Amino acid sequence: MTILGIESSCDDTAAAIVRGTPQSADVLSSVVEGQTALHADFGGVVPEIAARAHAERLDAVTARALKQAGVALPEVDAIAVTAGPGLIGGVVSGVMFAKGLAAATGKPLIGVNHLAGHALTPRLTDGVAFPYLMLLVSGGHCQFLIVRGPSDFSRLGGTIDDAPGEAFDKAARILGLPQPGGPSVQAEAEAGDPKRFALPRPLLDRPGCDLSFSGLKTAVLRQRDALVAKDGGLRRQDRADLCASFQAAVAEVLTAKARRAIDNYLQECPDTPLLAVAGGVAANTAIRSHLSDLCIQSGVRFLAPPLALCTDNAAMIGFAGLMLFEDGGQDGFDLSARPRWPLDTTQPAMLGSGKKGAKA
Repeated sequence: MTILGIESSCDDTAAAIVRGTPQSADVLSSVVEGQTALHADFGGVVPEIAARAHAERLDAVTARALKQAGVALPEVDAIAVTAGPGLIGGVVSGVMFAKGLAAATGKPLIGVNHLAGHALTPRLTDGVAFPYLMLLVSGGHCQFLIVRGPSDFSRLGGTIDDAPGEAFDKAARILGLPQPGGPSVQAEAEAGDPKRFALPRPLLDRPGCDLSFSGLKTAVLRQRDALVAKDGGLRRQDRADLCASFQAAVAEVLTAKARRAIDNYLQECPDTPLLAVAGGVAANTAIRSHLSDLCIQSGVRFLAPPLALCTDNAAMIGFAGLMLFEDGGQDGFDLSARPRWPLDTTQPAMLGSGKKGAKA
């Protein structure tokens, strides 16, 4: 099967060509065009600007992916597109573009859950067997999942407020660092003392695998204000120490909750236990190091896909679409863009529900 994948759920416009089977597939091309420069003056992603940029770039990005793969559009067997969750304007742009291609070529259309794309990436990169434990940790999501199949996910826990990536972005904004916040905070933390500020470790005193990062971000704000009031400003070393302390707190909370998730996961007694991590925050070296050490202690294999496949990309969407299509999944032209789309629909929503459905 040769699948064209399309991704536009946030601020990365992406297209990719994936060829193979659900057991073994190759990424023939993966093109990602970011929008960091477009949003730099606003301190974060502006949904309207992102949606317009997607609409302008999707055709060019897709043409580049086809050219790099040496594949003509008629040779594609199916078109997979992120249908949610995400910023609704961007998701609509991708879905409508994919529908147009499917209508023009007569190719099958497959709507893919963006989170499923991340969760299935270890199958694409390493061919791991089901079930496995996944920590999905990104700018908008944080969940511990047992992945049993392309559409079979059990949530062990997740964030009840901010996702870690969102907390990194907010901490960077508080400290006057550029966006995206994750790389900025990590770079600044390299020169900092992670033990200088006693920031909170939220929810460690409660059982289960749920997480919270909103209070941690607020603690950074209060510590910054205290330093400014005391010294008349924020010195470079103060900022570095705050970044290091914040990053250490996030890493320790994720590791402590991952230990509990591993204990729950091991009750299924898989032959080759594995913890995989994906999402943009998975690129953070301190967090990776903490999780890797935990896996060594627990006798569990640790897997972090290459950075290019941890952040938003269309290769993961193409592969997830391939798995779904082989499993009989196909959508019609009534495919809807969904701003919210939980992977595990058997559990109550963690962040509540509204007219648009469960948030997570």
